[in-house]
Amino acid sequence: MEYAIEMLNIRKEFPGIVANDNITLQLKKGEIHALLGENGAGKSTLMNVLFGLYQPEQGEIRVKGKKVNITNPNIANDLGIGMVHQHFMLVEPFTVTQNIVLGKEPKNKFGMIDIQKARKEIKELSDRYGLKVDPDAKISDISVGMQQRVEILKTLYRGAEVLIFDEPTAVLTPQEISELLDIMRSLVKEGKSIILITHKLKEIMEVCDRCTVIRKGKGIGTVNVSETNVNELASLMVGREVHFKTEKKEARPGKTVLKIDDLYVKDKRKVDIVKGLDLEVRAGEIVGIAGVDGNGQSELIEAITGLTKVSSGSIKLNDKEIANLSPRKITENGVGHIPQDRHKFGLVLDYSIGENIVLQTYYKKPYSKAKVLNYKEIFRKAQSIIDEYDVRTPSVYTKARALSGGNQQKAIIGREIDRSPDLLIAAQPTRGLDVGAIEFIHNKLVEERDKGRAVLLVSFELDEIMDVSDRIAVMFDGKIVAIVKPEDTNEQELGLLMAGSQVKAGEQSQ
Repeated sequence: MEYAIEMLNIRKEFPGIVANDNITLQLKKGEIHALLGENGAGKSTLMNVLFGLYQPEQGEIRVKGKKVNITNPNIANDLGIGMVHQHFMLVEPFTVTQNIVLGKEPKNKFGMIDIQKARKEIKELSDRYGLKVDPDAKISDISVGMQQRVEILKTLYRGAEVLIFDEPTAVLTPQEISELLDIMRSLVKEGKSIILITHKLKEIMEVCDRCTVIRKGKGIGTVNVSETNVNELASLMVGREVHFKTEKKEARPGKTVLKIDDLYVKDKRKVDIVKGLDLEVRAGEIVGIAGVDGNGQSELIEAITGLTKVSSGSIKLNDKEIANLSPRKITENGVGHIPQDRHKFGLVLDYSIGENIVLQTYYKKPYSKAKVLNYKEIFRKAQSIIDEYDVRTPSVYTKARALSGGNQQKAIIGREIDRSPDLLIAAQPTRGLDVGAIEFIHNKLVEERDKGRAVLLVSFELDEIMDVSDRIAVMFDGKIVAIVKPEDTNEQELGLLMAGSQVKAGEQSQ
C-alpha cells in the first residue's frame, strides 16, 4: 500500500534526553490520523521532524513512497506538507490576506504585489472548505477560532496535501471545536490527509480513522479508532487506568472568603465588560464559572488578582478590601493564581524552571537574605515541588521554555498551591493537558478544597466545570446570570444559560 507519509524508525535526541526513540508513523491518503501521547511524550517533536524544523539522528521519511530529506519547512511546503502550529504564527497588525500570502505574494506584470488577486484566491479557498474568513479583517480584531482558520488557509494556499494540526482545539470554545472538526472532515473529503496531535480522547473518537500512541518518547502502537474506546486509549497513553470522574466527598462550605459586590471592570477598549457582578466563594468549596469566552471572565480574574483596575464595586478577601491593590499585595493577602495564559502571566520563559517556582516568594527568607538570592535554598525548594507535582524536566536549571506545556502548567500549579493561599483561582488549569495530568490537577483542586481553601475555577470545558465544581456560576454579558448545582443541571441547560437564555424562576440554587 502506498502511504501519503511514512516516518520510519525516527530517533531524535536533545542534550540529556531522547525525545523520539525509534518511532514509526504511517499516514494513509484521505485519513485523519491521531498522534496521541501525554504532555512531553514527544508528539510535537516528531511532527517538527516531519515539517523540517528538526533533523532526526536516525530513520527515514517517505512521501508517496519516495524517500525524502526535509531539511527545512520550505522543503516540507514544496512536498505538500503544511503545519498549523499550537501557538499561531500570525502578524497581528496585518490583515488576513497579508498573513496568508506572506512570503508567497502573487505579483502583477509590473512586479508589484497583486493584493486583489490574493484576496480572490483566499475567498475561493475559504468558500470551498467552509472556512468563512473575512480576507480584509485585521488579525488583532478576530477571535482565536478565526485566527486558527487563517493558519489553515495559509497551509492550503501553499498547496498542502498533508496537514499537521498541533493541539488545534486547546484554545477553542466548544462551538469552535465542533466547527473545526467539520472543517477537517471537509478537507479529507477533498482528498487531503491530516495528522492530528491531540490528547483529547473524545475528539479522536469523533473524527479520527486511526491513532498512533507514543509514551515517553517510544511508539506504543497504532489502533483503528472504530475498534477501540476512550478507556483503552487513555491506558495506552498513560500506561495505567485513568479515572475520568473526580472522586470527592460532599463539600462542607465554611465562612465567605471572597465576596464581590456590584463590580465593574473595563476592557482594553475602555468599555464595561464586567457589569455589576456579584459573587461569593466560601472556604471549603469549588465554585466553577461557566461561560462562552469573551463574557468578562478574563477581566474578572485580572481584577481579583490586581492585573487590571476596577472601575467601581468591591472585592473583599476575608472581609478586607483588595480591589486595586498591587498583584504582590493581593498575593500576600492570600490569593493564589493559576493564570489562563501560562506564557504571558505564569512564567518567565528564559528563567530556569527552578527560578520560576519561587517567583512569588524569592524576596522572602530563606530564598533571599539582605537582598541577595540564596540559590541553594531556591533550587532545593524547586526540586521538592518538581518531585511532588511530577514536573518532567531534565533538571531544575532547565529553562522554562524548554518544557512541554503540561509540565510548565504543573510547575505553576505546584508553585501556587504550595503557598497554601486562602483563595485559589484556577483559570483554564487543564488547557492543553493530557488525561493523566488532568486527573492529577483535579485531585489537587479537591485536596485544597478539603483543606478548607476557597477555590474559584474558570474553564471553557463544560465537563470539567460539571465534574469538579460544587456550585456553578454562569457568566453572560459581564454578569452572573445563574448559580446552579452540578447535580441539578446538565450541559444542555448550562449551554442555554451561557448563551443568555433566561433561567425560569425558582431554578436557581444557592
